[in-house]
Amino acid sequence: MLTERQLLILKVTVDDYIQSAQPVGSNQLSKKSEIPFSPATIRNEMADLEGLGFLEKTHTSSGRVPSEKGYRYYVDHMLTPRPLPKEDIVQLRSIFDDKIAETEEVIKRSAMILSELTNYTAILLGPNMRKHTVKKLSIVPLTMDTAVAIIVTDNGHVENRVFTIPQGLDPSDIEKMVNILNERLVGVSLNDLHRRLEQETLTIFKQHVNRYGELFSTFRKAVILPQEDNVYYGGKLNILNQPDFHDLHKIRNLMDVMEESKHIPMILPVGSQGLHIRIGSENALSAMEDCSVITVSYDIGEEQTGSIAIVGPKRMDYKRVVTLLDTLSGDLSKELTRMIRGK
Repeated sequence: MLTERQLLILKVTVDDYIQSAQPVGSNQLSKKSEIPFSPATIRNEMADLEGLGFLEKTHTSSGRVPSEKGYRYYVDHMLTPRPLPKEDIVQLRSIFDDKIAETEEVIKRSAMILSELTNYTAILLGPNMRKHTVKKLSIVPLTMDTAVAIIVTDNGHVENRVFTIPQGLDPSDIEKMVNILNERLVGVSLNDLHRRLEQETLTIFKQHVNRYGELFSTFRKAVILPQEDNVYYGGKLNILNQPDFHDLHKIRNLMDVMEESKHIPMILPVGSQGLHIRIGSENALSAMEDCSVITVSYDIGEEQTGSIAIVGPKRMDYKRVVTLLDTLSGDLSKELTRMIRGK
């Protein structure tokens, strides 16, 4: 059980180190108005806190820094969210200023602004696009040998894919193809689109579309959607701006795991509700042992949820990030639910 004096010294030490990124010494703390103790008293208490595992002594200085245990105690018992400055709220709300038709664009913009406001890396997990269904299919010729396939889904998402068309193809064949696609595939989920395209349209193309083989082959490849198309990043390189990260090998490993889609469920656990803070070794990936990850869920309509993660150093500004995530998750839930209901 920590004494009131130890609690105060631990809190101020963590706050100071978060702001300065420099080891904290007793003389430094004694000059702070909230610490009414002598340097000698502070030094003794810091030594006791080190013995208890809440602080660590660095190799390069007589000062101390919070340990993983110290950060965890701080987050669990001392964290009071900091009110956001008005300009931050304005910047957050600017995500919704324009009447954006696509949920994905709102999420993408959220990742960008969140990374700008924190100077950390933001990762957002959006809706599973493969659950949505085809509302309309179009093919628009661009040149003599290229066209763009346009897929509009029931939630307003638009996929544009350029593909090759056989030279000299009669425009009426493209029109026939579009009619067949809309007749057979409207209402089909994106997850099932590839299979249904082959099962339900190929035979009809053979009957009605000249040179159907070449056209079908390139169109089919164009509309294959990537497996992981719902992960959005903001500030991927922000981690390089943090003084805590100077080991190039560790930075490279960290960047690699954040890039690989197979690791996303370990960074952003699907279905995890509420706000969670993982510090250092609490992260499932060893490459993130020097990081803190704060995640929060948000609603996408009434049936789906998304997740937001902020990845930064263990010396993260927890007060600010928690408030930002709490504010954004609430606003994002309201906006996306409104957009989906409007459609």
